[in-house]
Formats: sequence, C-alpha cells, structure tokens
Amino acid sequence: KKIYIYNSIMFNFKNYIFYHIIIVHFIWPVGALGQPSDIIIGLDADMTSGSSRAGISIQRGAQIAIDELNTSGGILGRLLRIDVRDHKGNPARGVDNITEFSKVEDIVAVIGGLHSPVALHELPSIHEHKMIFLVPWAAGTRIVDNGYSPNFVFGVSIRDESAGTFLIQQSIKRGYRRMALVLEHTAWGRSNEQAMKLALKAVGLKPVAISWFHWSATNTAQIISEIEQAGPDVILLVANAPEGQAFVESMATNPKIRGIPVISHWGITGGNFFSDAREALRSIDLSFIQTFSFLDPPFPDRAKRVASAYLNRYSDVRNTRYIFAPVGVAHAYDLIHLFALAIQQAGTTERETVRDALENLPFYKGLVRNYMPAFTKMKHDALDAENYRLSEFDDDGAIIPLP
Repeated sequence: KKIYIYNSIMFNFKNYIFYHIIIVHFIWPVGALGQPSDIIIGLDADMTSGSSRAGISIQRGAQIAIDELNTSGGILGRLLRIDVRDHKGNPARGVDNITEFSKVEDIVAVIGGLHSPVALHELPSIHEHKMIFLVPWAAGTRIVDNGYSPNFVFGVSIRDESAGTFLIQQSIKRGYRRMALVLEHTAWGRSNEQAMKLALKAVGLKPVAISWFHWSATNTAQIISEIEQAGPDVILLVANAPEGQAFVESMATNPKIRGIPVISHWGITGGNFFSDAREALRSIDLSFIQTFSFLDPPFPDRAKRVASAYLNRYSDVRNTRYIFAPVGVAHAYDLIHLFALAIQQAGTTERETVRDALENLPFYKGLVRNYMPAFTKMKHDALDAENYRLSEFDDDGAIIPLP
C-alpha cells in the first residue's frame, strides 16, 4: 500500500512538472488555437473629459499605424493591440492606470495622453515598473528630461523649452514687444513661464504682466483686469480647451483688450475649444503652435495615405479638412512605427531591451519628419523647433497653417 501511494504521488508529480513546462513555455505565450498572443500597447489619456479630443486623436493615430503593421503580419509574428484607460486629466488616476498596466501580461509600452501634470506625476511609477512610456502630446520639458537613468520616456511631441522660445520669437517677428503671459497654474504653465522669460531676457525684454489661472477656471475677470492695466501689445496663452474658452470669452466682452492678438500654446486644440468659443473667436485674433497639418504636410504622399486610412476607419469625419487635433494623430502614428522598429531590432518584447533599441533606431521616413534617428542615448525628444509653425482656425473650425 505504501509503495502504491508513493508511486501515485511520483506519477502525479512528474505529470505536474511535465504539464507545467508545456503550459508555461509553450501554451501560455500563445492564445487560442495556437495563435501567438498579441503585443499590447496601453493608452493612458484623457478620453472623456475637457481634452478628450486629444486622447481620441492619439488613439486613432496609433490604431491606424497598428492596422498597417498587423496587415503586414505584425511584429515578430505577433499582432499588436491597444488597451485603453481614461485618466480624465487626473494625475492620481494616471498613476493608478500605470500600476494596472504593469500587471497586464504582454504589455510592452504605454502611450501617454495630454496632460503634462499627469505625465509628470506618473514618472516614478513608470520607472519603478520599467514601463516604456511613449509621449505624443505633453510638452512639459521635465517629462522627457526627467533625471532617470535609464530613462524609459520617449517623445514625439512639442517641448516647452523650445516652444516657449518659439512663441516669443514669433511675437517679435510680428513686431510685438510688450508681452503679457497668461499661464495655467500647473507644472506645464511653470515650464512655459521659465522658457518664455529666458527667451525674453535673451533679447533684453521682460513680460509686462504674468497672470495665472487654475484648472476648471471659469471666471477670468482678475486676469482681464491685470492685462488691461499692463497694456500689452500681444498675449501669450498657455491653456487647455476649457480654460482657453473662458479666457477668450472674457476678452471678447471687454472692448479695451479684445483687439489684442493672442498667440497660444497647442493645448486649446485638444478639446472642443473652437465649437464652444466660436462666437467669441469672431472678435479675437488668435493663432497657436502646431507641428503637423494634413492640409499642408511636409510629405504629401505619406499624409494622403494616412488620411485615407483615417477616413475609411472613422465615419464621423467627412474629409481631411476636419480631422480634429491632427498633431495627436500624426505624433501617435509615428511613435507606433518607431516603437515597432525597436521591437524588430531588439528581436524580443522584453521592455528593457526594447528601450535600449529605441536609442539605436535606423533612419525612418515618418509622417511629421524624417527621423535621423528619432532618439539617441542623450536625446529622447524626436521633434524640435524646426517642426513648429503657427496655425489658426478657419471659419468652419479647420486648423489652417500660417505661412
């Protein structure tokens, strides 16, 4: 009897070891019917709140790139898939999303959405979990230049350090010298304040006024009063869509300042700013920074192909002119293809190895620019001021690049 029990235990144990090896090493990495499991890319963005158009545009640009890659067989014989989570512009929710993503099997990277304060708050969690973080729309300088080594953050995005300088230079080219800064009271606003003040100092100027507002601000009467007293000849605005709307609507009701031109950062284009502020904008001279337009792209053939795929997939947009938040689409599209190149080059989806490969990519012909290369060990920002230009809203809300 003892021998029988012993043999039964050993038989079951050997079977356990055998099947454990089969499951863990052969069956677990593949899905049903023996298909390889998907490579998962997380999307952590504002999908339903005030800047949801930015999140949706990022998702769509990434999905178009993923469709292209999957149609051609995927990467390393595996298909790609997006797992979407909504941070609603809340930094704490963003950190929770990164933590939850870190528990997902087969996830290799997370794409971050607007906003800079959320991304900055997520940095410790990103590096704790060694999660590759791809940034298509968040401009805070310290998001990429974060002091972590190794650095897991890579951006195809505007960078405040150069954006602030660009906005000042464009103002000076237009003949303005008395500049008032109207800034969001967050890390994003402070990042721009520092960049703009340095750029002004370099040409012997100072801002005539610096005014601050908080998220969800609807009453900007104090800011309007400060601007009126300072008497600027241009206003530099750093705001997202809801707060930008509140500001221009206040401007439009004040005859003394509504004629002052406004040059804005790109945050206002991430939500429903134009449709919500349409009446006020009739009396406001507003332009804003962009990096890409489907109406005047740097590489028309590439843009035409992506725009065609966009219109075929998303029926809520009538034609290329109305592709909303085009920078989100283009940046996310390029990031996914750069990320795919890194996996192909690494020959694995192990995150640390893919991170290293991102620093050693080959030349790539992108939608926004030719990347020569996109990133290096010392540079994780793929764009620079050469990619910036001012744009404006046409009467129908289309974003039109200025000469």
